[in-house]
Amino acid sequence: MIQQGQALPSATVSELTADGMVNHDVTELFANKKVVLFAVPGAFTPTCSEAHLPGYVVLADQLKAKGVDLLACVAVNDAFVMNAWGEAQNASEILMLGDGDASFTKTLGLEMDTGGFGGVRSQRYAMIIENGVVTTLNVEKPSEFEVSNAETILAAL
Repeated sequence: MIQQGQALPSATVSELTADGMVNHDVTELFANKKVVLFAVPGAFTPTCSEAHLPGYVVLADQLKAKGVDLLACVAVNDAFVMNAWGEAQNASEILMLGDGDASFTKTLGLEMDTGGFGGVRSQRYAMIIENGVVTTLNVEKPSEFEVSNAETILAAL
């Protein structure tokens, strides 16, 4: 599993834009920026939709006031689903990234297998990345939502 102090490894995520699908290498996307990246097990799922993403939507301005250049959410869903979820949650201040094949999540070592329920998904986490290096990493224990919320990350900035 990736650790604090390590550089974010190269991996591809996708975004649906007005011009179509765009693939991003995370090392390029997050280069020379202070980034808050949070991951959810799945778009449109209860905790993710009722608490995790909405918390970042509400606190987006405060996070940016603390010097965050980019807020991003990633899930093992395709970019179409992530885009629709972002629109449904009024998350225009958050870059919604799809990790359809879980390759980014696996590269970080933060995958979990939910079996027949949903296959391989991301663990719930939040990280602060500065100039490509993970400076804060908060990974939730299974079925918990205590350390990856927007309030905790805001306090860590």
